[in-house]
Amino acid sequence: MYDVTEHETTSDLLTPPFATKVAILLRDDLAAWQRMNVTAFLATGIAAANPELVGESYRDADGGTYLRLLGMPVLVFEGGARDLANARNRAVSRGLRPAIYTEEMFKTGYDAANRAATADVPGEELNLVGIAVHGPKNGVDKILKGAHLHP
Repeated sequence: MYDVTEHETTSDLLTPPFATKVAILLRDDLAAWQRMNVTAFLATGIAAANPELVGESYRDADGGTYLRLLGMPVLVFEGGARDLANARNRAVSRGLRPAIYTEEMFKTGYDAANRAATADVPGEELNLVGIAVHGPKNGVDKILKGAHLHP
């Protein structure tokens, strides 16, 4: 697993040029609402696993405050089912723990049911519709080989 503390400080992480990359890969046959839903869920997985990637709270000129966001760009890609399976396999083989979303999760209505939908399925057999990774730029690029930026 990529360990930030071994490489740079939090302030370095959120200041360009970025040494790491956050990328989300979506299956190319999803409906628009599914793409947005999966992207949102996967981004929360990256933020939860990497709190050092979350910047400071936002503030407006009137003194209003707003929630913290990921402090670096999130690139969204798309590809076929095979691209997602390959990306999962490459991430795991590189020691990166991805966030995943499977087709079965569209049929559930809550977090525990989502986890149950994947619990009995071997990783190689997951019916992935989305995957998110964070890691060194070149490693993430290799993980996403075959996918292209979402239009």
